[in-house]
Amino acid sequence: MNSQSGMAIKAEGLTRKFGNFVAVDSIDLNVPKATIYGFLGPNGCGKSTTIRMLCGLLSVSAGRAEVLGLDVSKSAEQLRTRIGYMTQKFSLYEDLTTEENLQFMGQVYSLGAGKLRRRISQLLDTYSLFKLKDRRAGSMSGGQRQRLALAAATLHEPDLLFLDEPTSAVDPENRREFWEKLFDLCDQGTSILVSTHYMDEAERCHRLAILESGQLRAEGEPLVLMEQMGAHVIELEAENLRVLKTRLLDIDKIKSAAQQGLRLRVLVDRSIENPVTYIQQALGSSLTCNVVHPSLEDVFVTVTNGERQ
Repeated sequence: MNSQSGMAIKAEGLTRKFGNFVAVDSIDLNVPKATIYGFLGPNGCGKSTTIRMLCGLLSVSAGRAEVLGLDVSKSAEQLRTRIGYMTQKFSLYEDLTTEENLQFMGQVYSLGAGKLRRRISQLLDTYSLFKLKDRRAGSMSGGQRQRLALAAATLHEPDLLFLDEPTSAVDPENRREFWEKLFDLCDQGTSILVSTHYMDEAERCHRLAILESGQLRAEGEPLVLMEQMGAHVIELEAENLRVLKTRLLDIDKIKSAAQQGLRLRVLVDRSIENPVTYIQQALGSSLTCNVVHPSLEDVFVTVTNGERQ
């Protein structure tokens, strides 16, 4: 891959085995530069393992991957100066202050004293950490630790940033602010790969890969994935929703039924031309049914062939 390819990451048949267990199963990836690319999937689907291979922290069992034009298997050390990695679990030193953690990371990346001072000052301001610069990381809230971890991961101004479920321990307000910072970084030219199991975060990504059991089930822009999903989405209002859900799941072309408040959200196979009539005839009643726009959760249920809920 060369710099004109427009790809920050290119992987072909990327595979990782642990003994007989296949954690990542022949994944192909094309991640454009200066975009936010998401991995969506449940715990154990291969998100973290894939990220660790792309960072050069875990050897590849089969296939190949190029990151920023470098072959990961051959140039892992060279690559590490050009990427940032924010792990799922807070990995900085809890006994050090905010400023001390950033100073330590600057030394790890061999930043000169003058540049390090400038970068720390910039990051304390950017991530609203100035008032916390003398506070030990161990006494911070989840949102404060998240901001510190992102500051540390971007201290050396990496071309590519890997974020492994970075918002799993923070509240919705901090999650929203965190994503605003990611878009700021992206606007400045940083490529970002972020893994998540939150559907609302996945919808924020420019492009998205849905993973399950180590396999790539779907890939594309979130809106396109929603438009092209293989099911109709019906919202149904009635009494005794729990009983009705059980009846629906016995119907052949019903892919999923899940209660949302006072309604059931039902996925009907795309092969059914008139899903409202199909449901009403199958149940033998004229229930209130409406076709609604699909969500990313609907896409996920459809492409992963998950259990009917």
